[in-house]
Amino acid sequence: MNKKKLPRAIRPTTADTSGLGPALGAAAPDSTAPRVGSKSEATMENEAASADATEMTPERRRAMAMKLVERFSLWSGAAGLIPVPFVDLAAVGGVQIQMLRRISQIYDVPFTENRGKSIIAGLAGSMIPASSAMGTASLIKGLPLVGTLVSAIAMPALSAGATYAIGMAFIQHFSSGGTLLDFKPGSYHEFIKAQKEMWRGR
Repeated sequence: MNKKKLPRAIRPTTADTSGLGPALGAAAPDSTAPRVGSKSEATMENEAASADATEMTPERRRAMAMKLVERFSLWSGAAGLIPVPFVDLAAVGGVQIQMLRRISQIYDVPFTENRGKSIIAGLAGSMIPASSAMGTASLIKGLPLVGTLVSAIAMPALSAGATYAIGMAFIQHFSSGGTLLDFKPGSYHEFIKAQKEMWRGR
């Protein structure tokens, strides 16, 4: 039995225009293709990073770092109020390490805590008799009444001044292109002394 051919007008074609689906053999639309005018998240993040890098001028870095140093100096002074001998010194040291970490971030300088502690210890040594005065002020907190009153006045001022001077030394060093690896505490002895006087004169 011969099959009858359908009339040409109703034969299925590869181009289905009935609206019931995509054309037979035609490629399905790619849902993953980016839309016209859209940006990927990575592109937008890169553009934002580039904008930040462009806006971060040396003047802006210094202004941000100085504001940070002033804030941490006040926190260091507050840590100096801790009434327990030598616990206050440890707290001040912790504040100074965090300050150094944040300044390093502002100047994009690699930071390691061990190296930071070593440098700060070296700077404290270069600030003698200031560092010994801090130790004495901390020690006399163990004396009843009088020791507490005297150290409550001396310790915060000494702690804040030392922290400010240390912070400014790192700003000076990093802004000139230095890193933690080439920081030499002895080279900043006079600079730190001048910064302490500046803080005291406020």
